Amino acid sequence: MFPKLTPITRNIIILNVIFYLASNFLIPQMYGMFSVYYIGSPDFRVWQILTHMFMHAPLGSGIGLTHILFNMLTLMSFGPVLEQVVGDRKYIMLYFLSGLGAYALNCGWNFFEITQGADLGPIYYTPMLGASGAIFGVVAAFSTLFPDNKLYFMFVPFGIKAKYLLPAIIVISLYLGFSGSMDGVAHFAHIGGAVVGYLLAKKWRNDRFRVN
Repeated sequence: MFPKLTPITRNIIILNVIFYLASNFLIPQMYGMFSVYYIGSPDFRVWQILTHMFMHAPLGSGIGLTHILFNMLTLMSFGPVLEQVVGDRKYIMLYFLSGLGAYALNCGWNFFEITQGADLGPIYYTPMLGASGAIFGVVAAFSTLFPDNKLYFMFVPFGIKAKYLLPAIIVISLYLGFSGSMDGVAHFAHIGGAVVGYLLAKKWRNDRFRVN
């Protein structure tokens, strides 16, 4: 079951769907214009820092349609509750700062790879795209603000407390990132988004219970 969609979450999903349909059926050049490249790449453009959050893997390529489906279903599950609890302004801040944090950490990892002598070609000319970093921030914020809420997942016969979700995200993403498993997925971007979401939610939680 999904909670009732709230306005900002609904509009984010609509924008993602519009971008997906346009880039796959009308303007395929959008993948080059709006996906984000490493900041040192000649293909990098400033607007890509924001627009990459609305781009997803092309139909029939890589994980294809499941990329946008999984991201939007996850946002539908966690976004509406957070939007109502923290308010519109903070929710928008959470979403986009998490996406920016995802890009920043991914760039940091790319820079480290360059210092270790990695081939510049894949780093400079392979773009990053997707809402995953922003959505990992939303999930991390949810687990920080509602640590004892039980979450239920398909094929898991019992509820799992939300507070175990964030460390699981970090550990799994670190393992996949360092091991090179699931090549083509920006695992460090997921960590960057989750860390930003956690830090923002922790600050808001502490401010809420501060006594003057």
